[in-house]
Amino acid sequence: MQFVTPAIVCAVRAHGEHGAVVRVLTPVAGIQAGYVRGGRSRRLRPVLLPGNLVQAEYRARTEEQLAQLSVELTQSRAPLLSEALPAAAIEWACALTATALPEGQPYPHLFDALDGLLSAVEAAPSAKGWATALVRYELLILNELGFGLDLSECAATGSRTNLLYVSPKSGRAVSGEAAGEYIDRLMPLPPFLLGGGSAEWEDVFAGLRITGHFLARDLLIERQAEILAARERLVERLRRVTR
Repeated sequence: MQFVTPAIVCAVRAHGEHGAVVRVLTPVAGIQAGYVRGGRSRRLRPVLLPGNLVQAEYRARTEEQLAQLSVELTQSRAPLLSEALPAAAIEWACALTATALPEGQPYPHLFDALDGLLSAVEAAPSAKGWATALVRYELLILNELGFGLDLSECAATGSRTNLLYVSPKSGRAVSGEAAGEYIDRLMPLPPFLLGGGSAEWEDVFAGLRITGHFLARDLLIERQAEILAARERLVERLRRVTR
């Protein structure tokens, strides 16, 4: 097995004295793991940072063998890691990707979306410029893995108007008219998840509440405490900038 592909570094784990096992997201082959010889060296440490875009070359004698991986830096996002909020966003987005996706399955939309999210974190002057992209990326992860929310119509009436809530049980939208006595059990549905565009912080946190609920319930069950800690750190930092 041998192939060369652009890739986004998502997770790095030390292996042996000098090497590292690296998990990257590729556009065609999805999540791929490989062993990088000298991955903990002074030369490669700045390359093997979550969020960096690299050119990855995989070599293995068999498909069952952990491939040897060599990488060449294409785009570094290392400067962002010195800033608490962008660093937390990159840490969470990459950790979620590396943990949730099964290895070797293609998710081309996720590759483009993750690259777009990281580029937004890099380009936006403040977190408000990329926070909605983060919520949409989490929704896309859920959708691509078969746990997508249905926000197209009201679960009770079929109406496509005045959709104000999401059911935490079914993941379906609920209209204001149908909420009735169940309103306290429903989650507010922010308008930007229906019509796109920008959002106020109140709506961003409403979106994060929705995606966080379904990520914890449906995707991150086995490693929930470990992986969601990164998300909690990010959400707390976002709350600080809005106070």
